Amino acid sequence: MLDKSSILTVLLLLPILGGMLILLIPPAHAKKARPAAMIICILTLLLSILAASWFDWTKLSYESPPGGSPSIQLSFHIDWIRSLGAQYFVGVDGLSMPLLLLTTSISLLACWASYGISKSPKAYYALLLFLLGGMIGVFISLDLLLFYIFFEISLFPMYFLIGIWGGSKKEYAAIKFFLYTLLGSIGILITILGIYFYTKGPDGKPVFDMIQLATDPAIKAKFAMGGSAASFASIAFWLLFIGFAVKVPSVPLHTWLPDAHVEAPTPISMILAAVLLKMGGYGLLRISYPIFPQQAADGWFFVALIGVVSIVYGALVAMAQKDFKRLVAYSSVSHMGYVVLGIAVMTPTGTAGAMFQMISHGITSAMMFFIVGVLYDRAHHREIPRLGGIWSQMPAYTGWAAVGFFASMGLPGLCGFIGELLVLLGTFGAGSSGSFLIRHIGPQVFTPLMWFGVLAAVTIVFTAAYHLWTLQRVYMGAPKPEHHNFPGLTVSEKWILATLGLAAIVLGILPMLLLEHIRPAIEGVMKLVTS
Repeated sequence: MLDKSSILTVLLLLPILGGMLILLIPPAHAKKARPAAMIICILTLLLSILAASWFDWTKLSYESPPGGSPSIQLSFHIDWIRSLGAQYFVGVDGLSMPLLLLTTSISLLACWASYGISKSPKAYYALLLFLLGGMIGVFISLDLLLFYIFFEISLFPMYFLIGIWGGSKKEYAAIKFFLYTLLGSIGILITILGIYFYTKGPDGKPVFDMIQLATDPAIKAKFAMGGSAASFASIAFWLLFIGFAVKVPSVPLHTWLPDAHVEAPTPISMILAAVLLKMGGYGLLRISYPIFPQQAADGWFFVALIGVVSIVYGALVAMAQKDFKRLVAYSSVSHMGYVVLGIAVMTPTGTAGAMFQMISHGITSAMMFFIVGVLYDRAHHREIPRLGGIWSQMPAYTGWAAVGFFASMGLPGLCGFIGELLVLLGTFGAGSSGSFLIRHIGPQVFTPLMWFGVLAAVTIVFTAAYHLWTLQRVYMGAPKPEHHNFPGLTVSEKWILATLGLAAIVLGILPMLLLEHIRPAIEGVMKLVTS
């Protein structure tokens, strides 16, 4: 019977078992793969909504009140590899639940958007469901070894989805994606090996429980008070940061992203931008900062610098692109830079902005890549100089495209504005008297923080410039002769665009729908990290 202790396991297994069942469909009935995958994605989304309805959003992350229940909810754990102390430990809190809902929602829309897939549909939809299972596993795993396994498992379906169903350079893009992310994962694995040697629980076994690693006073003291354990912690923080920065992706570890997006089919680009990139930000908030807060505070400048460089570099390179999809890919580098900056400054406002930015970018990036995909299906190219006058050919599509563009560039009233604003406020606030960085390091942090804030704020102008310039070149003006008689939006395209567009509008007008739910989680993280 489905209950609070089993729902996450069912949620995890449903897409994985569904993918296996799709592979068993007889070749003569391969067309049934898509409706079967749609049903499984719908059920997965409904289960995640049920889990959210059972979730108490008022609990602080990482806090276990005396005599009360811990902040982790819907949890289930059993011994997995007893000799190592590893457990099958799953659960959610205010950090992971919003990302879990984002994952199941975007995956359903991506499956719906896969109407153009005709090559090996059984394999495609099975891999899509395996990918969904891997992503769910990342966001519900609370054992570090289990997290690492799902973090790695999610690579394989994405590798094949790009390498088989991608564009002309799909093999190159898939291998580059795989090698970069695998290289980053090595740092995470080395950290796990170090934790095996440097942590011991009351039973004498290594500790892989993320919550215990983040809250156990003995472990925290060992990592902070000098000696070999503290030296390991300093190295481990940066190994973890590199592993998660590849996924974000942050400059200079970003070069796999544009190639992967350009070659990936549209639905896979939607998942890649909306969900897989968020694994990097989630890893920083779930693992790096709570387990190694001392090292995070000491290295704040370099983390913030990488975030600001990503913001500025991504925007400037996006402005120079002629390929529509590559432009959107570089804009993701810039937007995710705000996530890194918001986490780096270690303020409640900045961290809340980083979390909000992950959700809002999940909506806007999926919408932008789908907008590009709709146009590519008709024009069969993505060259911005060859486009123009699409408004007169497809007015409804252009209207939704304008919503996507304005949301992506951070227009007030749409979701992209809130996260960036909070990150900027958090960055400037980190230099005020009484802030954690001022108390921990001293007033010398004020000048770099102000410059970081100014650079991030000025980049908003560049972001608006390349969005508006692209909107003008692609949609305005006289239509090109080769673009006459483009068919209008299909029913599926209308619903997908409307769903993402309305989500961007609602979250922009009513940001408290998300902020009020994530506030206790952010407070819990900040209380732990800055204590």
